[in-house]
Amino acid sequence: MDTPPDVLVASLKGLLKEKIDLLSNDFEKKYGSLPQFIARVPGRVNLIGEHIDYCGYAVFPMAIDQDILIAVKPREDQQLELSNLIPNTYEDYSCGLDNIEIDKGVPHWFKYCLCGVKGIIENSSKAKAELKGMDARIHGLIPPSAGLSSSSALVCATAVAFAHVNKLQFTKQQLADYCARSERYIGTEGGGMDQAIAMLATQGTAKLIEFNPLRAHDTKLPSEAVFVIAHSLAEINKAASSHFNCRVMECRLAAKVLAKLHGINPDSVTRLADVQFSLNKTLPEMASIAGLYLHDDPYSKEEVSKLLEMTESQLENKILSENTRNIDFFKLRQRALHVFQEANRVWKFRDICNSGSTTALQDLGQLMFDSHHSCRDLYECSHPQLDQLVEISRNHCLGARLTGAGWGGCMVALVAENEVESFINYLKENYYKNLPAALDRNLDQVVFATQPGSGAAIYTL
Repeated sequence: MDTPPDVLVASLKGLLKEKIDLLSNDFEKKYGSLPQFIARVPGRVNLIGEHIDYCGYAVFPMAIDQDILIAVKPREDQQLELSNLIPNTYEDYSCGLDNIEIDKGVPHWFKYCLCGVKGIIENSSKAKAELKGMDARIHGLIPPSAGLSSSSALVCATAVAFAHVNKLQFTKQQLADYCARSERYIGTEGGGMDQAIAMLATQGTAKLIEFNPLRAHDTKLPSEAVFVIAHSLAEINKAASSHFNCRVMECRLAAKVLAKLHGINPDSVTRLADVQFSLNKTLPEMASIAGLYLHDDPYSKEEVSKLLEMTESQLENKILSENTRNIDFFKLRQRALHVFQEANRVWKFRDICNSGSTTALQDLGQLMFDSHHSCRDLYECSHPQLDQLVEISRNHCLGARLTGAGWGGCMVALVAENEVESFINYLKENYYKNLPAALDRNLDQVVFATQPGSGAAIYTL
């Protein structure tokens, strides 16, 4: 876990070899020679633990087969040449290492690449003038805006590639940390789950990931469990709206208000986990405290400011993010309840996986349904199409829930191994068949079974 990304000789078979061969040949057509290596980073599905990593709580993701591949050839100058296998959709981009600009406007695909490069530059042992640029051709099979971490995988893959070009040695944990921080340049206040699983994933196991400090624990899933991912085909880019950051700020405000109400300096806390640590309470006890001390009606900006003994201007400039300063009302009780209850579900999920119980699959499935209801009702990060997918699936799988940021994207369902094919066919017939967005789509790419995969790696050619 402490080692750098694996450097492997590309004596590959199967689908990965086909993808690498396709990308290598395409790179040669674009740049006139074959790439020196391929960096690969997987997407991920979060099995349970939604919207709690940035609150300081453990999450339970696994890597999937869908991935980002970057074919790379080092340059002798400091130029970055970025291009995509689908040029009509993703335009080429180039810049010098001394001219990396990442604004928080439209989240163009190449800005995620720049986040990855910037994260390495900021933590390099070499002076910027000593670093080399690269020609990079990207091929991604993670559906974009689907909640499967395509954007973070792109950040991580570019960071891995740029570090390898410049012979910089970082551990996987360091890379995960650098990428989590640098992705915030594009405006998303994430917590680090996506980058951690992208780097640290182990073939065949899910990961229970804790933060501050980053720790990842392999957890074997029940052998008869299979997870099916189904894209709702409602898409949203979390960096293109304030929905995601609004929830981050609501949790931050809830933490500070709870701290203030319990005689704790609110300046000393930024996350709900900080309050729990200070009060030395269990997660169920924290849920009870949130229910008791926070009122159900939304808090106005004026009320929060008075509670924290600051002006509204100070609240906006010291606590709120740039794209949430115009929000006037915040739901603190609902968000805090979700976080404390969801964090507790993560540990229950882990314990059930380790228990060997004969009812493990049913128990895990119920936790997933409970998680979805909380995301829908308390956190309000679901979408009507996601809710429809979960309801359609209810009597045909063991459990189902949204996965990823929400507001669109994917559902993950727990299915018994011998029922996977029939479940997928059921969704194709009862959800996708009459969905306009599914017309002319390859449904095998939007609803599929997956097993835990491996993390970041470099394939030399």
